Amino acid sequence: MNLLKRIITKSVIGAAIAAAPMVSLSSCDGAIYEDLDPCRSGIEVRFVYDYNMLFANAFYSQVDCLTLFVYDSDYKYVTTLTETTSALKDENYRMALKLDPGEYHLLAYGGMQCDKPSFHFSPIPGAGSEMNSLTVAMNTNCIGANPGVKLHSLYYGELTVTVPEPESNTYTTATLPMMCDTHNVRVLLQHVNGNPISSDDFDFAITGADNFMFDYANNILPLGQDTDVYPWVKGDENAKYDSYGNLIADDDADDDATVAPIAAFAEFSTSRLYANAPMRLEISNHASGEPVLSVPLIRCLLLLKSEKYASMPSQEYLDRESEWNVIFFLDSNNNWIDTKIVINGWVVRLNTTDLWN
Repeated sequence: MNLLKRIITKSVIGAAIAAAPMVSLSSCDGAIYEDLDPCRSGIEVRFVYDYNMLFANAFYSQVDCLTLFVYDSDYKYVTTLTETTSALKDENYRMALKLDPGEYHLLAYGGMQCDKPSFHFSPIPGAGSEMNSLTVAMNTNCIGANPGVKLHSLYYGELTVTVPEPESNTYTTATLPMMCDTHNVRVLLQHVNGNPISSDDFDFAITGADNFMFDYANNILPLGQDTDVYPWVKGDENAKYDSYGNLIADDDADDDATVAPIAAFAEFSTSRLYANAPMRLEISNHASGEPVLSVPLIRCLLLLKSEKYASMPSQEYLDRESEWNVIFFLDSNNNWIDTKIVINGWVVRLNTTDLWN
């Protein structure tokens, strides 16, 4: 009886071993499973925002919501994926797309799926739509608003990927680079002699703006009508002085300290700046309406590139730098001294005023 049992057991084990190679051929990683899932086919996308002046990935600290449109090799719409949770703050975040093998075109947008976006899709991609029909437009309540509106940051990226035939139980990985399409321009006015100054004495505007719509490739689509952009905030930067007129720190100030505004500021929130834009920064006297200064904005911002980033194309520089700080100096009569400005902390001295025409 024991001999018969050993023979039967040996036969069963031998049959299982003989069948094992056939089972492993139907699995994705060579392992043997009782219940086999189909091999995964798709891609895991990592998003990177390092198109900035630090050349460092700031996606996880800057992008708070994400929309991804998927188009096939014929640029036909396939699907939309979104992420609006804190998962975007995780540096290990990846968006998984289950796709059949083939070529796909991906368009990514940050800032469009949040609670208060400043831009919208027109039209919203859907079944039957083509990639080149997609446009992104600023919300009408943000265009020409006075006072201006602080835009919700907008990010854009595109990538063409190929999903291969599945060979293992892993997704293909890809990195999708993004850039920022919104900018903040902070303008400060100071008296060269240090006398107090108030933002209430000035009116600020950026004129000639026509950068409110983008095509699917992130190019500006001019509307053919220039619109003024107004500050979303303005005010004064104060300093404190002791009874002898010496500048003191806040921690050292007492109740007798004198507070005086030493700089007037205005901040503009604007859409993508482009190198040949005819935009001008206009500042006038609030009481009289007389102009204080009028400068070509883009030419002014590009002054810094000529000192440190001479080899960088102008458009790349404008796209990488999303925060601008510009200081203009006035004389005691509120006339602009047009031989010196400060841009992002760099002093630019000029020998000619022809630049501002």
